[in-house]
Amino acid sequence: MIAQTSALNSHVLVLNRMWMAIRIVDARRALSMLFRDLAEVIRVDDGSYTGHDFDSWLDVSTARESFERRLIREQYEWVGTVRCQIAVPKIIRLLGYDKLPRREVKLNRRNIFARDENRCQYCGDKFPTSELSLDHVIPRSRGGASSWDNLVCCCVRCNARKGGRTPRQAHMTLTRKPVQPARNPVVALRLGHEKYASWKQFLDHAYWSVELK
Repeated sequence: MIAQTSALNSHVLVLNRMWMAIRIVDARRALSMLFRDLAEVIRVDDGSYTGHDFDSWLDVSTARESFERRLIREQYEWVGTVRCQIAVPKIIRLLGYDKLPRREVKLNRRNIFARDENRCQYCGDKFPTSELSLDHVIPRSRGGASSWDNLVCCCVRCNARKGGRTPRQAHMTLTRKPVQPARNPVVALRLGHEKYASWKQFLDHAYWSVELK
């Protein structure tokens, strides 16, 4: 049951009709769109693309132990139904949606933690999310804004040390200058995982900003 739940919660990259990345959804939503003929599976093998509607994807998933099925079984997660098992697609393409992706990366806690890789930007150590907070480099009491270039991850100890001062006043130095990322940083982290390697060729352009939903 745990493996089944994990597979249904796995991430699927969504392309619009023009093959541009627009968002990431979970497997439940992806399979639902595929079943309703709103999307097709895009399978990437050595740089070549193969499109599958729901029926052909099910055929590949349930075929006897052919080379193609063995390849898919090794590379994909699986969910079971009453009648069969089906591979969870990694990429789907919407058949009737051609709007362009949003370019702006949302300023929120999750994206800042991802941009800073869960590292305190003062001491440089990595912490669990529960042990990090957000720090205004220029404190709000001194006119500092809540912006990409003024918000950083900060551990409890460094936050207490800095207090309501600027880094210079507190004799502290940032490990790197905070900037707005060109791409959703959560997605950038996932690209380092072999499981999502097939996404990379659809996310190589910096102006593609993939929104998590």
